[in-house]
Amino acid sequence: MTRRRVTLEMGMGTDIHGGEYTKPAERALRDALWHNSLSIGAAMGLTADDMHVVVTVAVPEPDQVDMEAVLAILPHGTSEGKAVKGGLEIPNEAGTDKTVMALAAVEVWLEVPEK
Repeated sequence: MTRRRVTLEMGMGTDIHGGEYTKPAERALRDALWHNSLSIGAAMGLTADDMHVVVTVAVPEPDQVDMEAVLAILPHGTSEGKAVKGGLEIPNEAGTDKTVMALAAVEVWLEVPEK
């Protein structure tokens, strides 16, 4: 058996006010998950808990993301994640607040038979 990526899904999330980084990362992950209904595992005789999910979120300040909170959103399988520099940060006109946009890439990996 070899672990292979069976799906890649993307999502986007925002925090309109407050300048948070974890909140838009969580929303980006939820956005990616809501666009997905995986049936490949069942077709191969596997369960949702057999998945290994790798989450990468991109925000302007990656060290400000609570990845444990982000990964807690995942309903099944094992997971790992990282935050990287990216996304957008848009200050308001007064410079007293900002909108933060995050992007998420969600990879699902399964143990599949060798070719």
